[in-house]
Amino acid sequence: MSRWGRNSPARNITVVVVMLVALAVIVVVSAGTGHVRVPPLEVIGSVLHHWHIDVGPLPSHPLGEGALWNVRFPRIVLGLLVGAGLGAGGCLLQGVLANPLAEPGIIGVSSGAAVGACLVIVTTGGTVAGEGALAGNWGIAGAAFVGGLITAAAVYFLSLRDGSSSTIMLVLTGIAVNAFTLGIIAYLTTVASSEQREQIVFWQLGSLDGKGWSEVWVAAPLIVVGVGLSLVLVRKLDLLALGEIQAAALGVHVEKVRRQAIVLVAILTAAAVAFAGIIAFVGLVVPHVMRLIVGPRHSILLPTSVIGGALVIAAADLAARTVYGEGELPIGVFTAFIGGPVFFLLLRRSRHAGVGW
Repeated sequence: MSRWGRNSPARNITVVVVMLVALAVIVVVSAGTGHVRVPPLEVIGSVLHHWHIDVGPLPSHPLGEGALWNVRFPRIVLGLLVGAGLGAGGCLLQGVLANPLAEPGIIGVSSGAAVGACLVIVTTGGTVAGEGALAGNWGIAGAAFVGGLITAAAVYFLSLRDGSSSTIMLVLTGIAVNAFTLGIIAYLTTVASSEQREQIVFWQLGSLDGKGWSEVWVAAPLIVVGVGLSLVLVRKLDLLALGEIQAAALGVHVEKVRRQAIVLVAILTAAAVAFAGIIAFVGLVVPHVMRLIVGPRHSILLPTSVIGGALVIAAADLAARTVYGEGELPIGVFTAFIGGPVFFLLLRRSRHAGVGW
């Protein structure tokens, strides 16, 4: 194989470095963009000074430091975590189901989270002014997280037959449970007031608006630990790609690995959507694209999916804050606009290979 072949270490390292550089550029540009404009060098200087490295200029605008550290950096960091969680979750699920068309929503996490959020919005009125707004937002996030975990657990246990699950049963059960939860969401949307209905729709399209460091400190340990534990499964996922029978013959406890992967996908996705709402296509398209670039080995596919997910959300959030003038569009609008056509082109390009690896 050529030194720069798809699976070569040199090429993979180059891909990772390019992605990290692109991510850093987007983060710096995003942090400096807004009503209070902060030049890139001042953004970098502010970060370095917060790390006690006295290099570079501080923001010249009197509100620059506050805008960076109280408004923009929290939502940017949360966006990176959300993208990393969705990218890792999609990669895990595609690996454990041996299907590059799988995505975290197939096990009901997103729809279950939406049910939890809708219930809180309808029953409590969602957010109100003052301290009630904070309680309402945290109530929505908590209900979304719990709802996503419960739904994922229901999909897994309902798919069991004689103590074990199968890929086809997981997929079909997920479709059935998702349809049921969509019915609940439709009912809650119908009985909601006009203000609550707008909040439900906006939550389901995804947004990082108004998020602060408190959300980051809750989401960060869940997503970081989830990604770390996912890395432990990479070798077993590679063996699963050979087929369940072959993997079992090589010492892989297939059902145990599937159960572990589903738990991790549920935690990663629930933690992501709890604070950001439902953001479509990231968990589906990012791992699929990275598989075409770096190959199917999960030791490189999973890390690049994590970086790729963070990159997509960071770019989508920047676009959401800038393309609509004074207003802000939901992130899900951009991921759907871009993810849908891109995924269709990927399917057309690889149609000769079917939906397998």
